[in-house]
Amino acid sequence: MATFLYKLGRLAFRRRHFAALIWVALLTLAGVGAASAPVAGSSSFSIPGTEAQKAFDLLESRFPGMSADGATARVVFKAPAGEKMADKDNKATVEQAVKVLGTGSEVTSVTDPFKAHAVSKDGTIAYASVKYDVSGMELKDASKDALKAAAEDARHSGLTVEVGGDALQATPETGSSEVIGIAIAAVVLVITFGSLIAAGLPLLTALVGVGIGVSTITALASVLDLGSTTSTLAMMIGLAVGIDYALFIVSRYRAELAEGREREEAAGRAVGTAGSAVVFAGLTVVIALVGLSVVNIPMLTKMGVAAAGTVAIAVLIALTMIPALLGYAGRRVQPAGQKSRFLGGGRAAKKAGKPNMGTRWASFVVRRPLAVLLLGVVGLGAAAVPAASLQLGLPDDGSQPTSTTQRRAYDLLSEGFGPGFNGPLMVVVDAKASDAPKTAFSTVHDRIADLKGVVSVSPAAPNKAGDTAMITVIPDSKPSSVTTEDLVHTIRGAGGDIKAETDATVLVTGSTAMNIDFSQKLNDALIPYLALVVGLAFLLLIVVFRSILVPLKAALGFLLSVMAALGAVVAVFQWGWLSGLMGVEETGPIMSMMPIFMVGVVFGLAMDYEVFLVTRMREAFVHGEKPAQAIVTGFKHGARVVTAAAVIMIAVFSGFIGSSESMIKMIGFGLAIAVFFDAFVVRMALVPAVLALLGKRAWWLPKWLDRVLPNVDVEGEGLRALDDKAREGDEDRKLVGV
Repeated sequence: MATFLYKLGRLAFRRRHFAALIWVALLTLAGVGAASAPVAGSSSFSIPGTEAQKAFDLLESRFPGMSADGATARVVFKAPAGEKMADKDNKATVEQAVKVLGTGSEVTSVTDPFKAHAVSKDGTIAYASVKYDVSGMELKDASKDALKAAAEDARHSGLTVEVGGDALQATPETGSSEVIGIAIAAVVLVITFGSLIAAGLPLLTALVGVGIGVSTITALASVLDLGSTTSTLAMMIGLAVGIDYALFIVSRYRAELAEGREREEAAGRAVGTAGSAVVFAGLTVVIALVGLSVVNIPMLTKMGVAAAGTVAIAVLIALTMIPALLGYAGRRVQPAGQKSRFLGGGRAAKKAGKPNMGTRWASFVVRRPLAVLLLGVVGLGAAAVPAASLQLGLPDDGSQPTSTTQRRAYDLLSEGFGPGFNGPLMVVVDAKASDAPKTAFSTVHDRIADLKGVVSVSPAAPNKAGDTAMITVIPDSKPSSVTTEDLVHTIRGAGGDIKAETDATVLVTGSTAMNIDFSQKLNDALIPYLALVVGLAFLLLIVVFRSILVPLKAALGFLLSVMAALGAVVAVFQWGWLSGLMGVEETGPIMSMMPIFMVGVVFGLAMDYEVFLVTRMREAFVHGEKPAQAIVTGFKHGARVVTAAAVIMIAVFSGFIGSSESMIKMIGFGLAIAVFFDAFVVRMALVPAVLALLGKRAWWLPKWLDRVLPNVDVEGEGLRALDDKAREGDEDRKLVGV
């Protein structure tokens, strides 16, 4: 592989105009496609194979015209102190608001609180339910404006009016912190390279790669049903790996220049050596992201595949566009150890100075491996402790900031109708196989009404055919509580007896039931997913490092870092530690997909640093150095660059903490802290400590396996052979000349 990539790097350097033109053309094509495509909405949320999804599908087929995923809004009214909603003026205001709300072109129904018995027992709070025929993200601005205007007009009469539901759902914004993250990355690159030109190349290529990836996602959003969150996550991961991969290529190029190679040769060797590490690091990330498809949740699959595509683009750009741009830059990219005139007067670093920080740190770890190992493991173990109290759920209006009208509507409904009112359960009764559907409906209603934890049960609402009915159940606990989850399981358990008696099938759905099924499906898929991803990556790393213990150590280190990162997420977003600093206004359960998403993404990113750092050690060991010295050599050449790459990735991920979307905020923080733990504790401390303790055993591989495995030549032995041939050719020419 090293020889192939070496030739590719030289070709891109030599044919730089052609290479650059291809990427500019792809960026233009993707940009045009994105500009002409419809605006991305929210992707349809489905969980195949779950009871809640089966009930939704049944509703769509048995209740024609009903949109199960259509937007909803609850306009909540509260009377002034000392007044009731039934007072003449207050009632007239509400009726006028209901009349106005019903005139919307996308509105399918509006309920009058006084006719639908939607007034609290004390008479002070009432609500009107509005249903639309499209999702919240697809709702026209005119419909949203009409909803806001109706609420504002009612406020003028003295009522407190708030609007809940997903009808006012807004496109998530990342805020200025994303730009700050990129700015920090730029500063780190300038410090690392000592040159504005060299620092600008990774940023430029990363932005091109992300531009192509995100524009392609935007162009295909309506065709493939991709939500806005998909492009945000692709941007987050694409930026981080794009900068890092380019950073490693440019850094190796400058090191080759420092050894006296010509620029085209240096570009070829940089792509042949560091490029091999980039390819395998990228493969681990792609495997981890595409592996999310085993969960069988379409939304998660699309997010993973889209992000994996952006990572693949980042790898290709690093291998082809970087050497092309290095050709354009010429002498403006200085050899390693030299600074540009603007930043350092063009001076060269001292050749015989003291060892760099990476060398000194690695030497210390090699001398004290057991102490470093114990300290690192204990520290990560302490950080992982909060993960033991992890509570999973999906965000709803109750998790939004108190400054939003959705949260205030949520609180008003809880005040007037109880905490369970914000998470009603929808029970669907399929009596098509029953001889007495009405009796079946009545039986289900009565059985549920007798259950503990149920506040109220609505009368069965049958469809026109009379073979299916909907029953709304209000629990006495909030949607995210364990009590509500137990009630859902109790109703489903009672469905077996009801079916035996009436031949009617009972299904429980609604947003609360969907969240419960979603969390359960993710929990069930976590172990198989972990086994698949870690197993495939383990095999890949065996091929790369030609060792059994090194990949095993890499996987165990990853588990430590991801558990510590989950502990930090729980401490901030569930316990509220440092929540003000992170902009977390409301604490609550951790997003259900967070553990499995972090396992996938963090594993891929963790293997990046493993590959980049340990391949340098492997290279030194293969070329004759003793195990301890190989560790020091690997850190001498790789620690500075890996540190810079980690800081850049942390900065990019931290930039998304400023997002208005709680899911993006949580993922940004989780990935940033995971990279910190993995890069600076696991890879920079535990890895050299374990390798120092293992010695030569770290690179052991059974002979039979060594014969079976393909030789991918990550260490660049093929390039060394080219050197030998070149030297032999020079000697032959000298002899002929004599």
